[in-house]
Amino acid sequence: MGETTNSLDSGRGQSPQFAETHWSLVRRAGGFDGRESRDALENLCRAYWFPIYAFIRREGNSSPDAQDLTQEFFARLLTGNSIARADPQLGKFRTFLLGALKHFLTDAHRKADALKRGGGVEIISFEQAAAEERYELEPMDERTPDKVFEQRWMMVLLETAAQRLRAEFEAEGKMRQFESLKPFLSNEGGEEAYAEAATKLKSSSKAIAVAVHRLRTRFRHLLRSAIADTVSTPNEVEEEYRSLFT
Repeated sequence: MGETTNSLDSGRGQSPQFAETHWSLVRRAGGFDGRESRDALENLCRAYWFPIYAFIRREGNSSPDAQDLTQEFFARLLTGNSIARADPQLGKFRTFLLGALKHFLTDAHRKADALKRGGGVEIISFEQAAAEERYELEPMDERTPDKVFEQRWMMVLLETAAQRLRAEFEAEGKMRQFESLKPFLSNEGGEEAYAEAATKLKSSSKAIAVAVHRLRTRFRHLLRSAIADTVSTPNEVEEEYRSLFT
Protein backbone atom coordinates (compact mmCIF):
# COMPACT_ATOMS: atom_id res chain seq x y z
CA MET A 1 0.00 0.00 0.00
CA GLY A 2 3.06 2.22 -0.05
CA GLU A 3 1.94 3.66 -3.37
CA THR A 4 -1.47 4.55 -1.96
CA THR A 5 -0.29 6.14 1.25
CA ASN A 6 2.29 8.17 -0.64
CA SER A 7 -0.05 9.20 -3.45
CA LEU A 8 -0.62 12.62 -1.90
CA ASP A 9 2.47 14.79 -1.87
CA SER A 10 2.93 16.39 1.54
CA GLY A 11 3.91 19.68 -0.14
CA ARG A 12 0.47 20.05 -1.71
CA GLY A 13 -1.12 21.30 1.47
CA GLN A 14 0.17 24.83 1.12
CA SER A 15 -2.21 27.79 1.20
CA PRO A 16 -3.82 28.75 -2.14
CA GLN A 17 -1.69 31.18 -4.16
CA PHE A 18 -4.12 34.03 -3.80
CA ALA A 19 -2.58 36.40 -6.34
CA GLU A 20 -3.31 33.88 -9.10
CA THR A 21 -6.98 33.20 -8.39
CA HIS A 22 -9.57 33.88 -11.07
CA TRP A 23 -11.73 36.50 -9.35
CA SER A 24 -8.73 38.42 -8.05
CA LEU A 25 -7.34 38.50 -11.57
CA VAL A 26 -10.61 39.81 -13.01
CA ARG A 27 -10.96 42.42 -10.27
CA ARG A 28 -7.36 43.61 -10.66
CA ALA A 29 -7.90 44.05 -14.38
CA GLY A 30 -11.01 46.11 -13.66
CA GLY A 31 -13.00 44.33 -16.31
CA PHE A 32 -12.02 42.70 -19.58
CA ASP A 33 -9.07 44.68 -20.89
CA GLY A 34 -6.77 41.67 -20.91
CA ARG A 35 -7.25 38.25 -22.54
CA GLU A 36 -6.17 36.59 -19.31
CA SER A 37 -8.80 38.47 -17.33
CA ARG A 38 -11.56 37.57 -19.78
CA ASP A 39 -10.52 33.91 -19.80
CA ALA A 40 -10.64 33.87 -16.00
CA LEU A 41 -14.14 35.35 -16.00
CA GLU A 42 -15.35 32.86 -18.61
CA ASN A 43 -13.98 29.99 -16.54
CA LEU A 44 -15.82 31.25 -13.47
CA CYS A 45 -19.07 31.60 -15.41
CA ARG A 46 -18.81 28.11 -16.88
CA ALA A 47 -18.16 26.63 -13.45
CA TYR A 48 -20.99 28.43 -11.66
CA TRP A 49 -23.81 28.53 -14.20
CA PHE A 50 -26.07 26.13 -12.29
CA PRO A 51 -26.73 28.38 -9.26
CA ILE A 52 -27.81 31.04 -11.77
CA TYR A 53 -30.14 28.62 -13.56
CA ALA A 54 -31.58 27.37 -10.25
CA PHE A 55 -32.23 30.92 -9.06
CA ILE A 56 -34.05 31.81 -12.28
CA ARG A 57 -36.16 28.65 -12.09
CA ARG A 58 -37.04 29.28 -8.44
CA GLU A 59 -38.18 32.76 -9.48
CA GLY A 60 -41.01 31.05 -11.36
CA ASN A 61 -39.61 30.89 -14.88
CA SER A 62 -40.20 27.83 -17.06
CA SER A 63 -37.30 25.57 -18.01
CA PRO A 64 -37.00 26.94 -21.59
CA ASP A 65 -37.19 30.54 -20.34
CA ALA A 66 -34.63 29.82 -17.61
CA GLN A 67 -32.24 28.34 -20.17
CA ASP A 68 -32.59 31.38 -22.44
CA LEU A 69 -32.28 33.82 -19.56
CA THR A 70 -29.18 32.06 -18.25
CA GLN A 71 -27.50 32.33 -21.64
CA GLU A 72 -28.56 35.96 -22.07
CA PHE A 73 -27.33 36.88 -18.59
CA PHE A 74 -23.86 35.49 -19.25
CA ALA A 75 -23.79 37.00 -22.74
CA ARG A 76 -24.40 40.45 -21.27
CA LEU A 77 -21.98 39.88 -18.41
CA LEU A 78 -19.17 38.81 -20.74
CA THR A 79 -19.71 41.55 -23.31
CA GLY A 80 -20.31 44.40 -20.88
CA ASN A 81 -18.04 46.13 -18.40
CA SER A 82 -20.08 45.67 -15.24
CA ILE A 83 -17.19 44.27 -13.22
CA ALA A 84 -15.27 47.52 -13.67
CA ARG A 85 -18.19 49.21 -11.90
CA ALA A 86 -18.56 46.59 -9.17
CA ASP A 87 -18.65 47.81 -5.58
CA PRO A 88 -15.17 47.20 -4.10
CA GLN A 89 -16.87 46.16 -0.86
CA LEU A 90 -18.55 43.23 -2.61
CA GLY A 91 -15.44 41.11 -2.66
CA LYS A 92 -17.06 37.74 -3.37
CA PHE A 93 -17.79 36.69 -6.90
CA ARG A 94 -21.08 35.09 -5.84
CA THR A 95 -22.20 38.37 -4.20
CA PHE A 96 -21.42 40.30 -7.35
CA LEU A 97 -23.01 37.66 -9.57
CA LEU A 98 -26.25 37.49 -7.60
CA GLY A 99 -26.59 41.27 -7.56
CA ALA A 100 -25.96 41.45 -11.30
CA LEU A 101 -28.47 38.66 -11.90
CA LYS A 102 -31.24 40.38 -9.94
CA HIS A 103 -30.65 43.60 -11.86
CA PHE A 104 -30.69 41.69 -15.15
CA LEU A 105 -33.97 39.89 -14.33
CA THR A 106 -35.67 43.13 -13.30
CA ASP A 107 -34.62 44.67 -16.60
CA ALA A 108 -35.57 41.55 -18.57
CA HIS A 109 -39.06 41.42 -17.09
CA ARG A 110 -39.54 45.12 -17.73
CA LYS A 111 -38.49 44.76 -21.35
CA ALA A 112 -39.86 41.27 -21.98
CA ASP A 113 -41.34 42.11 -25.37
CA ALA A 114 -38.15 43.67 -26.68
CA LEU A 115 -35.65 41.22 -25.15
CA LYS A 116 -34.22 38.70 -27.54
CA ARG A 117 -33.23 36.10 -25.00
CA GLY A 118 -29.96 34.36 -25.61
CA GLY A 119 -29.36 36.19 -28.87
CA GLY A 120 -28.97 32.81 -30.56
CA VAL A 121 -25.50 32.48 -29.04
CA GLU A 122 -24.49 29.75 -26.62
CA ILE A 123 -22.27 31.33 -23.99
CA ILE A 124 -22.35 28.62 -21.34
CA SER A 125 -22.34 25.05 -22.61
CA PHE A 126 -24.79 22.86 -20.76
CA GLU A 127 -27.14 20.07 -21.75
CA GLN A 128 -30.64 21.52 -21.46
CA ALA A 129 -32.32 18.26 -20.44
CA ALA A 130 -29.59 17.56 -17.89
CA ALA A 131 -29.91 21.08 -16.47
CA GLU A 132 -33.60 20.59 -15.77
CA GLU A 133 -33.08 17.05 -14.46
CA ARG A 134 -30.50 18.43 -12.05
CA TYR A 135 -32.87 21.19 -10.97
CA GLU A 136 -35.69 18.70 -10.35
CA LEU A 137 -33.51 17.07 -7.70
CA GLU A 138 -33.89 20.23 -5.66
CA PRO A 139 -36.06 19.77 -2.53
CA MET A 140 -39.54 21.15 -3.10
CA ASP A 141 -39.65 23.35 -0.03
CA GLU A 142 -40.15 27.01 0.81
CA ARG A 143 -36.55 28.09 0.33
CA THR A 144 -36.16 31.52 -1.22
CA PRO A 145 -34.38 31.90 -4.59
CA ASP A 146 -31.49 33.54 -2.73
CA LYS A 147 -31.12 30.53 -0.44
CA VAL A 148 -31.28 28.13 -3.38
CA PHE A 149 -28.56 30.14 -5.11
CA GLU A 150 -26.33 30.07 -2.04
CA GLN A 151 -26.75 26.35 -1.43
CA ARG A 152 -26.19 25.44 -5.08
CA TRP A 153 -23.10 27.65 -5.07
CA MET A 154 -21.68 25.73 -2.14
CA MET A 155 -22.42 22.41 -3.84
CA VAL A 156 -20.54 23.54 -6.96
CA LEU A 157 -17.53 24.38 -4.79
CA LEU A 158 -17.56 20.88 -3.30
CA GLU A 159 -17.97 19.31 -6.75
CA THR A 160 -15.11 21.40 -8.12
CA ALA A 161 -12.76 20.27 -5.35
CA ALA A 162 -13.76 16.64 -5.87
CA GLN A 163 -13.16 16.90 -9.63
CA ARG A 164 -9.72 18.38 -9.07
CA LEU A 165 -8.86 15.63 -6.62
CA ARG A 166 -10.00 12.98 -9.08
CA ALA A 167 -7.92 14.59 -11.83
CA GLU A 168 -4.81 14.41 -9.66
CA PHE A 169 -5.26 10.69 -9.04
CA GLU A 170 -6.01 10.10 -12.72
CA ALA A 171 -2.85 11.96 -13.76
CA GLU A 172 -0.86 9.67 -11.47
CA GLY A 173 -2.54 6.53 -12.82
CA LYS A 174 -4.16 5.78 -9.47
CA MET A 175 -7.85 5.76 -10.28
CA ARG A 176 -8.35 2.38 -8.61
CA GLN A 177 -7.12 3.89 -5.36
CA PHE A 178 -9.32 6.94 -5.79
CA GLU A 179 -12.47 4.93 -6.44
CA SER A 180 -11.81 2.81 -3.35
CA LEU A 181 -11.04 5.77 -1.09
CA LYS A 182 -13.45 8.47 -2.26
CA PRO A 183 -16.41 7.17 -0.17
CA PHE A 184 -14.40 8.18 2.89
CA LEU A 185 -14.67 11.84 1.87
CA SER A 186 -18.32 11.85 2.93
CA ASN A 187 -18.29 9.36 5.79
CA GLU A 188 -16.01 8.56 8.67
CA GLY A 189 -15.77 4.86 7.93
CA GLY A 190 -14.56 2.42 10.51
CA GLU A 191 -12.56 -0.74 10.97
CA GLU A 192 -14.88 -2.80 8.79
CA ALA A 193 -14.88 -0.24 5.96
CA TYR A 194 -11.12 0.18 6.17
CA ALA A 195 -10.67 -3.58 6.07
CA GLU A 196 -12.86 -3.84 2.98
CA ALA A 197 -10.86 -1.13 1.21
CA ALA A 198 -7.62 -2.79 2.28
CA THR A 199 -8.74 -6.05 0.71
CA LYS A 200 -9.56 -4.32 -2.59
CA LEU A 201 -6.20 -2.56 -2.66
CA LYS A 202 -4.21 -5.50 -1.25
CA SER A 203 -3.07 -3.43 1.69
CA SER A 204 -3.63 -3.09 5.44
CA SER A 205 -6.29 -1.24 7.41
CA LYS A 206 -3.60 0.91 9.00
CA ALA A 207 -2.28 1.97 5.59
CA ILE A 208 -5.82 2.74 4.45
CA ALA A 209 -6.38 4.94 7.50
CA VAL A 210 -3.24 6.92 6.63
CA ALA A 211 -4.29 7.23 2.98
CA VAL A 212 -7.78 8.43 3.97
CA HIS A 213 -6.31 11.06 6.26
CA ARG A 214 -4.14 12.35 3.40
CA LEU A 215 -7.06 12.22 0.98
CA ARG A 216 -9.21 14.37 3.27
CA THR A 217 -6.37 16.80 3.88
CA ARG A 218 -5.81 17.19 0.15
CA PHE A 219 -9.54 17.62 -0.47
CA ARG A 220 -9.75 20.40 2.13
CA HIS A 221 -6.86 22.19 0.46
CA LEU A 222 -8.46 21.88 -2.98
CA LEU A 223 -11.76 23.12 -1.57
CA ARG A 224 -10.07 26.22 -0.15
CA SER A 225 -8.37 26.71 -3.52
CA ALA A 226 -11.74 26.53 -5.32
CA ILE A 227 -13.16 29.07 -2.87
CA ALA A 228 -10.14 31.34 -3.35
CA ASP A 229 -10.95 31.55 -7.06
CA THR A 230 -14.20 33.32 -6.17
CA VAL A 231 -13.25 35.75 -3.38
CA SER A 232 -10.91 38.71 -2.93
CA THR A 233 -9.08 38.12 0.36
CA PRO A 234 -7.69 35.17 2.36
CA ASN A 235 -10.08 36.00 5.21
CA GLU A 236 -13.02 35.44 2.87
CA VAL A 237 -11.67 32.00 2.01
CA GLU A 238 -12.00 30.91 5.62
CA GLU A 239 -15.38 32.62 5.96
CA GLU A 240 -16.75 30.75 2.94
CA TYR A 241 -15.13 27.50 4.07
CA ARG A 242 -16.79 27.68 7.49
CA SER A 243 -20.16 28.48 5.92
CA LEU A 244 -20.05 25.17 4.04
CA PHE A 245 -20.29 23.25 7.29
CA THR A 246 -22.68 25.36 9.33
